[in-house]
Amino acid sequence: SSWRCRKRPGEPLKPVPLPGPRAMGQVPAGALIDPSEERKGPKSALASPDMDGLARYMREKNPRNIICMVGAGMSTSAGIPDFRSPGTGLYANLQRYNLPSPEDIFDIEYFREKPDAFYELARDLWPTGKKYTPTLSHYFVKLLEQQGRLLRCYTQNVDTLELLAGISPDKVVAAHGNFATAHALNGKEVPIGELEEAVLQGPEACHALAGKYGALVKPDIVFFGESLPKRFIYGIGADFPKCDLLIVLGTSLSVAPFNQLVGMAPDGCPRVLVNRERAGEDLRNGFDFDAEGTRDVILKGDCDDVIRRLSQRLGFTEALDELFKTATPHRVADAAPRSRL
Repeated sequence: SSWRCRKRPGEPLKPVPLPGPRAMGQVPAGALIDPSEERKGPKSALASPDMDGLARYMREKNPRNIICMVGAGMSTSAGIPDFRSPGTGLYANLQRYNLPSPEDIFDIEYFREKPDAFYELARDLWPTGKKYTPTLSHYFVKLLEQQGRLLRCYTQNVDTLELLAGISPDKVVAAHGNFATAHALNGKEVPIGELEEAVLQGPEACHALAGKYGALVKPDIVFFGESLPKRFIYGIGADFPKCDLLIVLGTSLSVAPFNQLVGMAPDGCPRVLVNRERAGEDLRNGFDFDAEGTRDVILKGDCDDVIRRLSQRLGFTEALDELFKTATPHRVADAAPRSRL
């Protein structure tokens, strides 16, 4: 069976197995643990489950297969609206499009019938590197790559700021797709530069592009009703057994199957959550911040603030500031991910 995103108003996004000819691989089954289930594992590699313990681990153990899992909270300081924050979330701001429900703007069947709402929204969100630019936290992930520490960055975000920050395309796995590539609904690949030009001109240009390719064209963002990217499905099985440090940045871990990745880190591998609130404690093999000798660390606060403090402990401040202040956002059209895991 293939895995597709299906959403009903008011329900959380989750994968639903649907019959189909293309097998995309398996997604870990079961998002929630039995409350009576006792989680056991080897002794934590951390001297203490806090920022000092994390910094000491990174200095002394020098992990070289770090996986970062990032969510909307890492992009809010870039000015991109969070999808779910009350009053400021993206869904809350979609009322001007008179949608039956806000989620419909990302529904593939609604897009087939009335694509203009999405095209208007895409014009607002398109990652040109001018309106929205990568945050300090994005450049921290880039710094990890420069140091040879980053195995992969798994992102829930469709904003493509990881690529704008210069993180190598083969290091980024977009669980829900992004603006880096595009296809027509008939399957034809479309140069992202052509779609970008059409979207920035307006819906009429997008319809003209549909005439050229024989069907409506959209960026490879996963809409409700579409299959999850193969690269995400295949990547988790290849990457997570190697992980020697998991850093989760700016996500409430409320969306499956992305949230299930937390439980795929090897036993004993330190896991860190950087977020305004605790999250991921009700997942199978999820975070357990309060257990004696835990391998899990909660660093509460805004991503950029926490990353700034962590960088000071690691002695990364000068390198991170240099990268952040001198970087010129890359063009997404020049950074389309074409390499394999």
